[in-house]
Amino acid sequence: MNPRPRRTAEPDGPPLTRPAAVLFDRDGTLVHDVPYNADPARVRPVPGAAEAVRLLRDAGIATGVVSNQSGVGRGLLTHEDVRRVNARVDELTGPFDVWVYCPHRPDEGCACRKPLPGLVDEAARRLAVRPADCVVIGDIAADVLAARAAGAEGILVPNAQTRPEETRAEAHPAPDVLTAVRRLLARPGPAATAARTEGRSV
Repeated sequence: MNPRPRRTAEPDGPPLTRPAAVLFDRDGTLVHDVPYNADPARVRPVPGAAEAVRLLRDAGIATGVVSNQSGVGRGLLTHEDVRRVNARVDELTGPFDVWVYCPHRPDEGCACRKPLPGLVDEAARRLAVRPADCVVIGDIAADVLAARAAGAEGILVPNAQTRPEETRAEAHPAPDVLTAVRRLLARPGPAATAARTEGRSV
């Protein structure tokens, strides 16, 4: 089987271009993590989340959310609970172009639960972009690993719940979600990269 295209930059290669889409983890990345939250009133955005999404929209980059919601499979949440909370997150930090979540328990063997690539693949499909042209931003290793399994780029934004070894494993974690997005937007666009490759300036 051919390996998936990867966004990971080579150590001595050119910097990556801006992505076609940025996919965010929900809990712990866009909003403070409330385990198995079924109450939209408990949704609290993390600082800078709404500004980060706005900057991406202004730059013409698609946005989405990819989230594990095993509370559904555990019987602690309903799909409607998840949709109501997602709608509140969308209201406070979005709007997002696509929402995809995994409702399964870890022991169900699904293909969508992060760190597997299913959510990233599906979000990319709905956005009509290649997974390799996406970046996933999340707060735990499963988010980054799901991105890489899909051939996308993953950026870790650690918080108090992130395991220290997960942070140490990343060469360039971002201190917060807004910084992660600003770093992406500081990259050259595809036109600038093509011109540089051809020895031209734009």
